Amino acid sequence: MTDPAPPVSVPSARVALSTSSVYPESTEVGFEIGKRLGYDGVEVMVGTDATSADIDAIVALQEQHEIPVLSVHAPCLLITQRVWGTDHWVKLEKSAEMARACGAGLVVVHPPFRWQREYARAFEEGVAKLEENTGVVFAVENMYPWRTGKREFQAYAPGWDPVVFGYEHVTLDVSHCATSGSDPLVMATELGDRLAHVHLGDGSGSPRDEHLVPGRGEQPVGELLGLLAEQGYAGDVAVEVTTRKAVDRAQREADLAEALAFTRLHLASPVVPHES
Repeated sequence: MTDPAPPVSVPSARVALSTSSVYPESTEVGFEIGKRLGYDGVEVMVGTDATSADIDAIVALQEQHEIPVLSVHAPCLLITQRVWGTDHWVKLEKSAEMARACGAGLVVVHPPFRWQREYARAFEEGVAKLEENTGVVFAVENMYPWRTGKREFQAYAPGWDPVVFGYEHVTLDVSHCATSGSDPLVMATELGDRLAHVHLGDGSGSPRDEHLVPGRGEQPVGELLGLLAEQGYAGDVAVEVTTRKAVDRAQREADLAEALAFTRLHLASPVVPHES
């Protein structure tokens, strides 16, 4: 008689679709596709699409499409330097305002660029104060060195790796791990309870941030999801991939459906009994 299969643990982690995953289509399309494919919610990437920076419009979209906003990504990219003005702290305050208006509890934020010196000097302390004052979690995302040929440039301050700093909450981005040469399994383990959010994608190890559909690169994405399940991870997993090369909406949706299926499958992890 064969031994019964071990029970399966399905953690409470919700799977969100980042609205950046439908680019170059609009933020509203992110809500539409997320709902249609069965994602648990969306992560709003605040960007150059005017709708993404309009708090009232985002609240209306989640009501119209009956899918919740689970997290907000602050406008931290080079192309979003003027979204919500040029004051970095105002951008984060507005991100928290959007999160609260939508009922989301978490804002994803990048570390400052090195040339944003005053912002960078106050960043660790400032993020902690924002969490205390707003009641919203600010999860600082792991980034990567910029590389051109054999040259490497440290573009972020106080640094691209949040593990070594005192942030209370961190977002682990798997594609960024591929670009930096970091091991996401090691990063997740080292972060422990500080791991508050996951951006799920994949990468080949290219110096370019790829955000591939999970399973199409060389990162241990399935193993990471299994580890999270085993550890009872209760944060959200946001699928953040690029579909800009999709030839049409049907291919884009197929890619995002594949990403969702991969994520749900690997979050269902067999429970391995631990010896006492």
